[in-house]
Amino acid sequence: MAAGAAAARAALSPPEADSAAAGDDFLIAAAADGDGTAWTALVDRYLGQITGHAWYMLGDPREAEDVAQEAFLRLFAKAPAWEPDGAQLKTWLYRVVVNLCIDRKRKVLPVPMAELPEHPDGGAEAQDRRIDIKRSVRAALDALPPRQRSALVLTYYEGFTNREAGKMLGVSAEAVESLLARGRRALKDVLRPVHHELMGERK
Repeated sequence: MAAGAAAARAALSPPEADSAAAGDDFLIAAAADGDGTAWTALVDRYLGQITGHAWYMLGDPREAEDVAQEAFLRLFAKAPAWEPDGAQLKTWLYRVVVNLCIDRKRKVLPVPMAELPEHPDGGAEAQDRRIDIKRSVRAALDALPPRQRSALVLTYYEGFTNREAGKMLGVSAEAVESLLARGRRALKDVLRPVHHELMGERK
């Protein structure tokens, strides 16, 4: 297995002076061959991104870290059989994270509030109101079906296109647009009482 991984690595790319500049497929082959530096480069490249997505999905930083670690454990197990011309690593990781988050949400885990930033301006009453609005948004997002929530997070919070989000969710771009439309309608209905404040308007 090690010889095969080494051959794959040699075929993918010439030796890199800096692992951070190497392609994903090269790094996976190197990691499968026992190169710890390559594995570290992969973790540095994607751990923050997938942890952030899991945090949006679950609302709990500790749960998000567990999901991200599980995704990398699955990648480590898959690395020796990774196909260089198959799915992009980023797409693969996000798909794993989305499915893990959906599984966890089905267990109806409690959703604590994330740490909130300090808002010195406006006084304690204004800050409390901002916290209430943040809770309303978090609760509305959590109430959505998992795939609607994931589609909204991928596109609105993380900036992926419908096509990219579809690959991560395993559906078409058209299906993503349908998920987004239903999610937007649901959020609009639930958040109607705080709509003006969310939009920065005054009643």
